[in-house]
Amino acid sequence: MADDLTHFDEQGRTRMVDVSAKAETERRAVARGRVVFSRASFEKVRAGVKKGDVASVAELAGVMGAKRTSDLIPLCHPLPITGLTVRVVPDESAPAFVVTAEVKTTGKTGVEMEALTAVMTACLTIYDMAKAVDKSMTIEGVELVEKSGGKSGDFKRAD
Repeated sequence: MADDLTHFDEQGRTRMVDVSAKAETERRAVARGRVVFSRASFEKVRAGVKKGDVASVAELAGVMGAKRTSDLIPLCHPLPITGLTVRVVPDESAPAFVVTAEVKTTGKTGVEMEALTAVMTACLTIYDMAKAVDKSMTIEGVELVEKSGGKSGDFKRAD
């Protein structure tokens, strides 16, 4: 198992993985997560808060977060993102806002971390904007949904 952890060298020191010999391929990753509220708080936030439209601000924050992933996660490579979408959709049954991010690039390493960072940044933005209404909300289920491209192949989470 320890040999599978590529961010450590033979002596156990951290390192950024050397991707210089890898081929450039099209890569895509989708991640999701959600912010869960009490029913009353969800209805208030969905109707709008003083700070503005929560969903649109969170979507923009998610885009910004994905673009800054290599600044936030120490061993991530800076990547040229060629496509990026973040969506925040209310889920009446939960009650929650579901955040989904899709990131694309053509490069030597994947964009899973960018997709996950986009989701977390959007979820944290929702929390920040709604905390005056509900401090008990939770951020849950942040996960990689699927990825494609690269040597490790494709992955799709079984729901």
